[in-house]
Amino acid sequence: MKASEFLREAEASKRLVEKLQKERSLSAQCRKNGWTDISGELEEFERVLHQSRNVEKMTIQNQLEKIHNGVKKFQRQITDVKPTAELIGKLKEIMTEVEVSINTFKEDHRLRFEELLKEERICYQEIAAYEKKLETWTLAIKLDPKLHPAPLVKVSKPDGDIPSEVRALESFLQKTGGPYGGWDQYDHQAFLKVWTKHSGRPAFRKEARLYLPGKSLEEIEQHKEWYQELNRLQDKKREAIQQWKASKQQERQARIQSQEEAHRRERENKTQTQQHGAEEERREAEHRLEEWREQQRKKEQQIQEQRLAEEIYQMRQAKVGLLGEERRRQLEVKLAIEEQLRQRREAEEAQERSRREEEQRQLGERRKVATMGIKRFQERDLHKVEKKIQERQLSEQQEMEKQKRIAARIKEKVEVHISRNPSRLTQPTKGWEERMKHIGPSGGGPVLHMFHRAVPSWRQGL
Repeated sequence: MKASEFLREAEASKRLVEKLQKERSLSAQCRKNGWTDISGELEEFERVLHQSRNVEKMTIQNQLEKIHNGVKKFQRQITDVKPTAELIGKLKEIMTEVEVSINTFKEDHRLRFEELLKEERICYQEIAAYEKKLETWTLAIKLDPKLHPAPLVKVSKPDGDIPSEVRALESFLQKTGGPYGGWDQYDHQAFLKVWTKHSGRPAFRKEARLYLPGKSLEEIEQHKEWYQELNRLQDKKREAIQQWKASKQQERQARIQSQEEAHRRERENKTQTQQHGAEEERREAEHRLEEWREQQRKKEQQIQEQRLAEEIYQMRQAKVGLLGEERRRQLEVKLAIEEQLRQRREAEEAQERSRREEEQRQLGERRKVATMGIKRFQERDLHKVEKKIQERQLSEQQEMEKQKRIAARIKEKVEVHISRNPSRLTQPTKGWEERMKHIGPSGGGPVLHMFHRAVPSWRQGL
């Protein structure tokens, strides 16, 4: 089915070629009307196409001959030979080479068909564009073929933050006729196609005359200079925008970092203020409690002294007449003992009070040392964070410089101009000449059969 379909497509293509050759009367008409330059260019273009078709036909014949020789070699290897491991390995290598050749042949043809279909679509679009252009020519005739200024475009007042390269590109487009340089959109697209095809080499002028019959060589040269200047300004604009974006990104990062640093410092100050306030309140509460305790002790001491004095007075008043010298002496001894006990109790209370004050002082010193340690740790953490931020910025800057160096190196490698020699494609190689001495040239008739990959007997059924 594939072979029959291929033959039908080949027959249809052959009939289409014959029809186009019969309808090719443009050359005679051009000579009759005196358009010798256009007819000569068309004949030159047709000759180039014919040569490329012959080269492609020879390449296809070489590929088919290579596949055919591989199949013949495989057939010679499997006739009247005992199967051994070495023979099977050799057959596998031959079959692999043939299979690779067939797959390469199919892939080349598939890519070629895709390119032809793409060119066909492009040609169809160009023909439609030219038909539309011819319709517009019937309605209006151009009086001045030179560049016309583009229509005025309302442009907002440029901001001071916009790079100068962007404003330069906008002013250039306004002065030279807009994004197409004063040309029609279809003419500019045809110019771009030819320019891209020839990579800006001088050889593009001949083909540009075919695509732009209404433009002179001077106009094409002016448009080429305009397009080169436009590309240069666009490159500068892209570089300026990238630099502007990088600077804005750095400013944004610096602003965010400064805001984060300010928020962090504000939080630290607030936390420290709260800690100091809590400590002050705690010290004031402890001081008030200590004063209240001292007042309570003084009140109790005064009450005890008053009670003791009243008891002594009552005892003296009650027993003043009954007690003798011994009783009075005992009472004095008792009073002296009570006075000693009172003094000892006051000394113990004073020692306890001094001990509590010493503990409060030591606790205050420990709190002060802890506050200084916390502050020192916070300063160390801040220093580490700032160091990490500087290292990250340095690494980003080094990465950007590395990318720029790589881009410059790639640009230096890419900008290489190599001269082409199309005649080398049609010259046979030394190996082919040696082979033709013994084999002889093969037939050049049409291919009626399509060779397929054979399946060996040892692999059947797997």
